[in-house]
Amino acid sequence: MEQLLILCVDDEREVLDSVLSDIASLSPPFTIDGAESVAEAREVISEFEAQGGKLALILADHIMPDELGIDFLIDLNHSSNNETAQKILLTGQAGLHDTIEAINRGGLNYYLAKPWSAEELLSIVKEKLTDYVLSYSDNPMPYAQVLDGERIFSHMSQHRLEMPKT
Repeated sequence: MEQLLILCVDDEREVLDSVLSDIASLSPPFTIDGAESVAEAREVISEFEAQGGKLALILADHIMPDELGIDFLIDLNHSSNNETAQKILLTGQAGLHDTIEAINRGGLNYYLAKPWSAEELLSIVKEKLTDYVLSYSDNPMPYAQVLDGERIFSHMSQHRLEMPKT
């Protein structure tokens, strides 16, 4: 089974810990990690890829001291290794222009305003990860237990019926 990473990036440790706690039930099969800056996030992604893993989903805050979350998402969206990753912007401070920029250039898959509920965040992350494994995983079955199992089983059943008979 492939190694898939969920990465959370927020410069406020309390917020980062809250996000990590809200999605902890997704590990395993996913590896969940956090970073307090874009520079640290880049290191985490690089190290994970060096071990043969792939970034599946990133949750990024918008306002951070070294680099804006939207700029980071745009960079990831233009990276051949990470353009397929699901991208969620978590913020209470992005204006309309920033949000449009994230959607148009950053490949943003979801915008979630602070504050959020743990149930809402987990539901959105599961939905986006289900989208990811159905699009990019050779075998989405191992993820059915923690994601949207009904969608995964339906997809697998449909694709089995579409496979050419030998």
